Amino acid sequence: MRNIGIMAHIDAGKTTTTERILYYTGKSHRIGEVDDGDTVMDWMTQEQNRGITITSAATSCFWRDTQINIIDTPGHVDFTAEVERSLRVLDGAVGIFCAVGGVEPQSETVWRQADVYEVPRIAYVNKMDRIGADFFAVVEEMRKKLHAAPLVIALPIGRENEFEGTIDLLTMEELHWSSERYGFEIARSEISNDELRELAAEYREMLVDTVSRFSDEITELYLESAEIPTPMLKKVIRECTISRDLVPTLVGASLRNIGVQPLLDAVLDFLPAPQELPPIHGVHAKKEETVEVERTENGPPLGLVFKIQSDREAGSLSFVRMYSGELKAGTAVYNINKRKRERAHRLLRMHANRTEQLDRVKAGDIAVFVGFKLAQTGDTIGADNFPVLLERMHFPEPVISVAIEPRTLSERDKLKQVLDTLAQEDPTFIAKEDSDTAELIISGMGELHLEVLVTRITEDFKVGAHVGNPQVTYRESITRTVTHRETFHRMLAGKENEADITLKVEPLPRGSGTAFASTVQPSELPQQLLDAVQRGVEAAFTSGIMQGYPAYDVGVTLIDTAYDQNTATEFAFEAAGSQGFDNACREAGPILLEPIMRVDAITPKEFMGEVIQGLTMRGGVVHEVESRANAEHIRAEAPLAKMFGYSTALRSVTQGRGTYAMEFAHFAKKTE
Repeated sequence: MRNIGIMAHIDAGKTTTTERILYYTGKSHRIGEVDDGDTVMDWMTQEQNRGITITSAATSCFWRDTQINIIDTPGHVDFTAEVERSLRVLDGAVGIFCAVGGVEPQSETVWRQADVYEVPRIAYVNKMDRIGADFFAVVEEMRKKLHAAPLVIALPIGRENEFEGTIDLLTMEELHWSSERYGFEIARSEISNDELRELAAEYREMLVDTVSRFSDEITELYLESAEIPTPMLKKVIRECTISRDLVPTLVGASLRNIGVQPLLDAVLDFLPAPQELPPIHGVHAKKEETVEVERTENGPPLGLVFKIQSDREAGSLSFVRMYSGELKAGTAVYNINKRKRERAHRLLRMHANRTEQLDRVKAGDIAVFVGFKLAQTGDTIGADNFPVLLERMHFPEPVISVAIEPRTLSERDKLKQVLDTLAQEDPTFIAKEDSDTAELIISGMGELHLEVLVTRITEDFKVGAHVGNPQVTYRESITRTVTHRETFHRMLAGKENEADITLKVEPLPRGSGTAFASTVQPSELPQQLLDAVQRGVEAAFTSGIMQGYPAYDVGVTLIDTAYDQNTATEFAFEAAGSQGFDNACREAGPILLEPIMRVDAITPKEFMGEVIQGLTMRGGVVHEVESRANAEHIRAEAPLAKMFGYSTALRSVTQGRGTYAMEFAHFAKKTE
């Protein structure tokens, strides 16, 4: 079995390649095209309309008697959470790069995410038939930008409209795909001309030289100029791929049905099976100690819920990756995070939006559990006699918000229900009610993210709603350290409630978040009253200082207290904590922080001046300009508040040829 993900920048050809894989493995009987809006993997109406992937679709197919579970992840930066939670449960990944665009900004983001989760990878340079395609430039970019070690195992024959096939450097053969039957048949032959033979010999020499560093056996044969058997080469390349020392790199043009079968072979030859990876680390829920979980079918059952999807008929679908043991349909399953049992009514294997019934799911497999009501993304499921939590996933904070209101009052409850469903599915989407205005506010990762969610609310869930203009989600902080004494006294139901505390508030370095500490000992103040102060302060963090935005980068320390056991109550100390925080921060030079975005703009050379000028006028700071063969790559930072509508502005100054990606970088003091 192989659990692989397909990851890349938007428009590198992920979905097109996956469609070919499903066709050649016999899973689908026709090839869907993104441009025609009839692909298997992009099954959501919006995905077909926009020509992009929004949710990670999961599917299974068989190649050379091996089951391959594939997750096709989105390429757009607004859907980072989808990529993040997919990478968490994968054993290997295929990074797809466009032969023209090379290593684009989002390719770097997903590559870094895969580094964090230590996912072994192979690379596939696609679109060799496009004008401006350059395989060798992309390999060089992988070295420079991704700090990867690409190992070229296939070379292109020709390029652009003369691209006709590939050379397999392991067998030293030419591969040509028949244009009939969508490239189903491959003709293998000896390398035909001297020029190609020379190029292949040079790259074969480089391949053997690189691989020999990891194997004494190959080094000896290499020094003796002896023939190195292909199975021996493959074995060492596999070990180096799994240890993430090398990235085997292939080439093709998926749209023209060239290069996909060797990619499938490489998935089996070089990417690991679940049991080949080291044990996974978890934390014992009761003993609070780290536990190593062997990836075996004989162990206790343990799986991770990595995605929730709501289905009109079936209700909540929980996508689970099993790491150990097995679970059967119809049995009670223990949710370790929630400490509750839930029944898995049915088990399904997903094929995009079609399903196949299963009676059990074993270690290493990915399946969908139907019937869970409490499960959320990141929950661990298993048995109550082995309560081990697999690590939680971390998602970035939403930075953009819009107000949403139902068309009619009667739809308000339905809208709230839909927002709860969407928030359960997507951890980077937050919905809350503004306590002052009673407005419903939804927050997400970017304009496209919110646009997609609003379209789902109105079209998929059929809730009529009005949506306001996008608003930036600010934060509040302080600039000075202040010590403040807060007293609280109130008569309630004839009983006195008193508290007297001294708090110190201080600014923390950017990106630290908020923190509460106490230098008061439990001997000076009972633990339940200390906890009450902490609850009060932490509740005040979320309601802000002056304007109601959440507090950020603020440290609070309880340094002194006066306590009378006759009148001291938890209510009084909690209220004093909350009021004390507000009053102290108002004296501490409060400031507003705004989200600063990392902007990557790619434009043809002749428009570079206008693009830089446009970014500067929006308060942007250009950090770097990198020249490519046919474009300029501008890296900048700019305040989100001034970037609304930038896609239209960029298209108009570059005659529709410029593209950009934007992701959250950090918070900084708001400039007027």
